[in-house]
Amino acid sequence: MKERTTQLLLAAVVAVLLAHLLRPVSALPTAHAQGVEQVPAVLRAQAIELVNKQGRVVAQLYLGEDGSGHLRLRHADGTLRVKLGANADGAGLLLCDKEVEPAIQLAVDTSGTSIMLAEKGKEKRVLKP
Repeated sequence: MKERTTQLLLAAVVAVLLAHLLRPVSALPTAHAQGVEQVPAVLRAQAIELVNKQGRVVAQLYLGEDGSGHLRLRHADGTLRVKLGANADGAGLLLCDKEVEPAIQLAVDTSGTSIMLAEKGKEKRVLKP
């Protein structure tokens, strides 16, 4: 029963994260010049960083050393909270706890699929299909 509850909780967390990351672009503010919307057709860069009013990086979209895509989301104080990455072998999502330790890790690679759950003071759990 606990394993099923854990799986449902993880599915809900992933659904909320994806909904947040994939919300419509129209919900974001756009720049206007003389009453006409100026939106580039394509924005190309090797890295993009979002910074808050204090100048701290809170989101990063960048290339890994192998040219693969990576996304990092941080708390307003700069503390890392989410890592998302993809490469030729697979992809992974890592959610960090308040000590910036991996709490939930979803991974897909050549060895298969897994979900790792960790909590300070408790034994790690790894779920594999």
